[in-house]
Amino acid sequence: MTPVTPPSPAAEPSEQTRPAEGGDESTAEASPAPVAPTHRPKPVAVPLGLLKTMRPRQWVKNVLVLAAPFAAGRLLDLTVLPDVALAFVAFSLAASGVYLINDTKDVEADRAHPKKKFRPIAAGVVPPTLAVVWGIVLFAGALAVSYVADPDLLTVTAIYIAVQLAYCLWLKHEPVIDICIVSSGFLMRAIAGGAAAGLPLSPWFLLTMAFGSLFMASGKRYAEMRLAERTGAKIRKSLERYSASYLRFVWSLSATVVIMAYGLWAFGIGVTSMPGRLPSAPSTWAIVSIVPFVVAILRYAVDVDGGNGGEPEEIVLGDRVLQVLGLTWVVLIGLAVYTAAA
Repeated sequence: MTPVTPPSPAAEPSEQTRPAEGGDESTAEASPAPVAPTHRPKPVAVPLGLLKTMRPRQWVKNVLVLAAPFAAGRLLDLTVLPDVALAFVAFSLAASGVYLINDTKDVEADRAHPKKKFRPIAAGVVPPTLAVVWGIVLFAGALAVSYVADPDLLTVTAIYIAVQLAYCLWLKHEPVIDICIVSSGFLMRAIAGGAAAGLPLSPWFLLTMAFGSLFMASGKRYAEMRLAERTGAKIRKSLERYSASYLRFVWSLSATVVIMAYGLWAFGIGVTSMPGRLPSAPSTWAIVSIVPFVVAILRYAVDVDGGNGGEPEEIVLGDRVLQVLGLTWVVLIGLAVYTAAA
């Protein structure tokens, strides 16, 4: 019986070029490594990445430009509303430009963060150079829109951009300064609304906005610290010089002042004085509005203390009770302002 001789490797050269499927190391070594196909990014990936970096969800902050016209009873005035709408657009463009510059500057730090590493620039979806160019375009658009609305609004927008760029490039790692700059962003939005509408702003209104902004900014830093404690994430340099007790002190101080300032402002709504007569009584609706305002402050503090969110818009959009309180406050203060104006 003639023995069957197995074919030599040279007899079937095609087998040597076939990739190993069973984990055979000798075959894998003999075969050339398969070349991974090169996948080009989808054409919409970069535009969508730019849009995501612009943070359109955070444009909700810019509704603060409505605060001054609303408090003055001029929100529905057709001579005021278009300019206030332009202020909203201007600050949306300016804020988005700041986010683009900020994410470009912090790309390495974001890559080491458990959440921020998914940002388009940190993830490599959006080239940093493109982000910077687009940010400059947005700044130019914001200034142009502001000029169309009112020269005073142009001044406020320019100051906002300058301060925020200083924060992104130099001041964000300076303790105390960083909180003040973050809170100033909320305040300048409220001032922008008054500037666009040509309205004078009362001292109590400005104090309410200023310390309300400080309350949210310190709460944001406290939430970041809580997140770092839970996940071990790398925290920003300025937070390294903060303690939880210090942030709670700033938080408590700002909450106290904002409640006091709002109470004094509310007690002045509807009060008119004439020579030789006693001032009229304040609006009952304004006095009642103090209740949902204070409860909302306390509810917001609960959310931040629980570490449920660092961004104010995330907290507001994620808390139904807080939304109901806010809507109740808007209705009450609207009744107070517009009945007093009538």
